[in-house]
Amino acid sequence: MTTSTPATGRIVLLTASHRVAPGLLSWPAWQTLREAGRVLCADPDHPQLPYLREAGIAVETAAPTARELVDACVTTGATVVVLAAGEGDRALTDGLARLAGSGRERMPDLELLPGAYDLPGSRLLDLVQVMDRIRAECPWSAGRTHEELAKYAIEEAYELVEAIEDGDRDELREELGDVLLQVVFHARIAEEDPETPFSVDDVAATIVEKLIHRHPHVFGEEHAETPEEVRALWLRTKAEEKGRESVTDGVPPGQPALALAAKLAARARTAGIAVPLPQGGGVGDTLLALAARAAEEGVDPESALRASARAYRAAIRAAETGGGDGAPEVPEAAEAEGTGPSGG
Repeated sequence: MTTSTPATGRIVLLTASHRVAPGLLSWPAWQTLREAGRVLCADPDHPQLPYLREAGIAVETAAPTARELVDACVTTGATVVVLAAGEGDRALTDGLARLAGSGRERMPDLELLPGAYDLPGSRLLDLVQVMDRIRAECPWSAGRTHEELAKYAIEEAYELVEAIEDGDRDELREELGDVLLQVVFHARIAEEDPETPFSVDDVAATIVEKLIHRHPHVFGEEHAETPEEVRALWLRTKAEEKGRESVTDGVPPGQPALALAAKLAARARTAGIAVPLPQGGGVGDTLLALAARAAEEGVDPESALRASARAYRAAIRAAETGGGDGAPEVPEAAEAEGTGPSGG
């Protein structure tokens, strides 16, 4: 006569991302919750609880040890779902791992069931929440204004460029975060404006609308097969959108002088406007001519000059230590920046 082994039950650790709206659980998660013998949660304020109760699922507020949970499942053969807190329950999971790894225990089936996954970009929500708290609780951050922070935006942008030129991936990731912080910080300050407040959501909505409008070849009926066609379409769409009267409109005069000169030359060339360059022979005219030539050749003069300057700096340092052996090697000039589609 064959005797069957009693069922040992099942323990399901159900996790859900706090970055996804409560109640938006996967179908396997809802199915498991409905079929479970017991549903336990140690946190009486867990954000999922109102939605589970609304769905008719009884949830016990309890925090059993691993030993208690295993014994309950083995005795009854039931499925017990443990709704994990936001940070998880390290003591419970470690205890279950020790019991399962001992080889001496009659264990229920163990399952980790993600009920909701983070969506791409969801960590941005964390940044917004952290910035909210810093603005409210940090004495320095609480008093800052747009004007006071403007210089940091410029500094962080230059540090980002340096990280790109250095090819340092870790530094690039960090500097991108620093630039992103400036956007979120300014948006948080803007919420407090008494007359025209706006939030980071408004900032995101504005750039999304702009990108969709300026990419009709992606989101609309226009066609553009080459980068040149995309650029021409972009400039036409942007001009119509801004109602600009001159090709120089929208070129910020406060940008670095070489970039300004190259941008103006590129705008004139793209519009087919033949304007002779100044011929005074001064240093400024010479630099303007070089910047215009760089733009025509698809080279960003700022990047090219920075590359040469960095090589020159290395040669100076080598000479200071007695290691100089001739002219510095200049990296190949970068392609032109700032003359193609951007958010501006």
